[in-house]
Amino acid sequence: MKASILYISYTGLLDPLGQSQVLQYVLGLAPDFRMTLLTFEKPEALQDGDRLADLLAQCRQAGVDWHYLHYHRRPSLLASVYDLTVGAIKARQLARAAGVHVVHCRSYVAGLMGLLAKRVSGARHLFDMRGFWVDERVDGGIWRRGSLRYRLCKLLERALFTHTDHVVSLTRAGAIELAGFRYLAGALPPISVIPTCTNLQMFRPIEKECEANEGFTLGYIGSAGSWYQFADVARVVRQLFATVPGSRFLVINRAGHREIREALVNEGVDMARVEMKAVDFREVPVEIARMDAGVFFIKPVWSKRASSPTRLGEFLACGKPVLTNGMVGDVEEDISATRTGVVINDREEETLARSLARLVSIAREPGIPGRCRDAAEQRFSLQLGTARYAAIYTSLAHDCGRRAA
Repeated sequence: MKASILYISYTGLLDPLGQSQVLQYVLGLAPDFRMTLLTFEKPEALQDGDRLADLLAQCRQAGVDWHYLHYHRRPSLLASVYDLTVGAIKARQLARAAGVHVVHCRSYVAGLMGLLAKRVSGARHLFDMRGFWVDERVDGGIWRRGSLRYRLCKLLERALFTHTDHVVSLTRAGAIELAGFRYLAGALPPISVIPTCTNLQMFRPIEKECEANEGFTLGYIGSAGSWYQFADVARVVRQLFATVPGSRFLVINRAGHREIREALVNEGVDMARVEMKAVDFREVPVEIARMDAGVFFIKPVWSKRASSPTRLGEFLACGKPVLTNGMVGDVEEDISATRTGVVINDREEETLARSLARLVSIAREPGIPGRCRDAAEQRFSLQLGTARYAAIYTSLAHDCGRRAA
């Protein structure tokens, strides 16, 4: 008999991140486990009836029992408390109805819902932490360190780490940091490292079509706000246009075009050489195929030690090298070990210029697409990540059954 899993995600399945980092895993695990999925969907996303029907059909076909609740934004604290309460009640109902063995909780809010479901069902609790979320809110400029909200959430974080049955960290660096938490001395839960994985069947090298512009195309995919430092990307683009004739910049982003445009204009970038598009998640690999390399910068703060940028695996899987910064998760080690890009640790003009020239050179090496693809297969394969989750599920379900007996 298959083990029953309740997967809770505060990220919606209709979000691009939900499609890449929730749906892909759930569909991959569905053949071997009875998967019940609970997500929180944004009201505006639910208005897209075609996409909703398509996702419902995918889940139904895979045997995934998908339930969703509405995500609330405002007022921020009260909205989160409301969602947490409603989600906990729903998770408890689903856990009882499905005879759940394991509650898999993606990130902090889902983790708290899962603790309540664990208490009433006797299921094991898997905390897929996805990063040090409380400190990310501070480092992203959303919360103030030392505020009442921060202190309360740090207490809730402590409850998660002390009451879970297993922790998944996206990075080796994050696991090391967690092991150093003093209140977990002698009581550290089992920790597995599973980086942000990429569907290598979807994200794959595609031969670049001949376009009117045959110059170098630098690419950017995903969000550009919070701890993503797009102003430095704009500086790189300015230097690219000044030094590489016929070069262009392609941005694939769903909801930040105005801010991206402002940052580029502030740097004096020729906007006639910039293209910005919003595309469906499944079309992203086709757009990456038009690029020669990717770029992104993340604020190098302590909380990002536990972060694994989704876009890194997606660029590499499509055969594209990257320019990015170190001191974020395992990024520097991964890129340096596989020779698939350029990593910098300061943003001086000279450093950016030198690193950009190196990136252009790497992108033109004959063997670089294969080398990037190999790195993705070794480090960011969805198939390998799914297998690791399956092993954790099996172990926790066995433990749940043994304790019930």
